[in-house]
Amino acid sequence: MKFPEFPAFFNFPLLVSKLSVLALVTLLAVSVVSAADNKVPEILAAYFDKGKTVSGEVGAIMPPEEINKYIAKVKAASKANPEWYAAYAKVAKPGIPLPWHENLGLTKEDYEAYLKLWDQRQFKAMQQVVIRLEEPNPNEWMIRVSGVGMTISLLRYNPETGNFKSPNGELKRIEDIVAEERSILGAWTGKEWRYENNSEFISTKENLAMGSYKDGKHCLLIYRLQESTAGRRLADKSLVIRFSPPQK
Repeated sequence: MKFPEFPAFFNFPLLVSKLSVLALVTLLAVSVVSAADNKVPEILAAYFDKGKTVSGEVGAIMPPEEINKYIAKVKAASKANPEWYAAYAKVAKPGIPLPWHENLGLTKEDYEAYLKLWDQRQFKAMQQVVIRLEEPNPNEWMIRVSGVGMTISLLRYNPETGNFKSPNGELKRIEDIVAEERSILGAWTGKEWRYENNSEFISTKENLAMGSYKDGKHCLLIYRLQESTAGRRLADKSLVIRFSPPQK
């Protein structure tokens, strides 16, 4: 069999080489796109590794029991002067002990003793859970939590909108958290999302927050769902989960 003759300028080996390079470039481009598609959104990567399971602790902040006697005095004072207390508490920073005022029912000495006890509060673990970041669908991320945290597993993060979607609706990004040392959880920073809907029959609030302590030793995953109707509370579910940060 006689093979066709190529013109002198037709370099067959060079053509094969160019085609190979083109195929290689195409393959690399596809690989880069695939890698980009699988990349964990930066806002989640700060707290989780994709597909890696970590243990978490569901808990509550507990100050020493001695603080209860001072809390009882404040409660009694608030009942005796409810309008003043409501107005005073409204302008105070949330999650931080109210500044001293004689109407709180505490002497200055009582108040100082109260703050010392408050500063001794600790995170008390009550239940263990397992946490894992997954991508069930392209560009859809979920934080899977076992046990009592399963409600969080229903949320889906969309990198394009920067928001979470829950069965109730869209949790939209709100102001970042910068908590002070004397806040309930201590000094930590984080991101927060909120869904809120007030209809004729029911009021719903759903919040999700994630962040890390100032010392970097632990991360936090916080979830709260509140439902009420006609001033009557139907549901109030709160979760505070502490876990170790990802290893970079």
